[in-house]
Amino acid sequence: MLSLVIFSTYLIIDLGILSLIIDSDRSKISLIILSIYVLACSHWFYISINLDKEIASLDDEDKRTLIRSFIDNAKEGKFANQKINLDLLEDELSNKHALGYLAVDILLKLGLTGTVIGFILMLLPIGEIRDFDPQVLQQLLATMSGGMAVALYTTLTGLITSMLLKFQYFVLDSDLSHTINYLSSKFIDEK
Repeated sequence: MLSLVIFSTYLIIDLGILSLIIDSDRSKISLIILSIYVLACSHWFYISINLDKEIASLDDEDKRTLIRSFIDNAKEGKFANQKINLDLLEDELSNKHALGYLAVDILLKLGLTGTVIGFILMLLPIGEIRDFDPQVLQQLLATMSGGMAVALYTTLTGLITSMLLKFQYFVLDSDLSHTINYLSSKFIDEK
């Protein structure tokens, strides 16, 4: 997944799409969206490394992780109700993904906010028309197209980054779900 994100970023920069978006968006909301996406991707990468360590501890008894602690306690029979402990483990590991889902929502909302700002920028000059001089109308159309560019680029940037980030966190949730199901079948159902 990380390779896909890096390759997509390279293509966007190499094809000049990034500079086009940044230059065309006068509100700079697209730049804010992209910055939040980069920070959220860094968080996703950090969480995925930690989850990988947790999953690797299924087979490695030397690692001290939450999953390894659960397994050790389950084997020793320290706690009477392992189902509750498994639910607590799942909550602890899945709550780390909450910040990512918040970022997904913020990216989407910033994209929609940029749409509204773009339409405001597009329609603002219409109120200033006093006569129908072709020169004035030509300037008006140029200004309106700038506002439309803001609306469309911020919407596009917000939608694409939120979808990508949501898919990234979905992959993490899926791996965590598989791991919890494995632990449940191994340590809960056999009793």
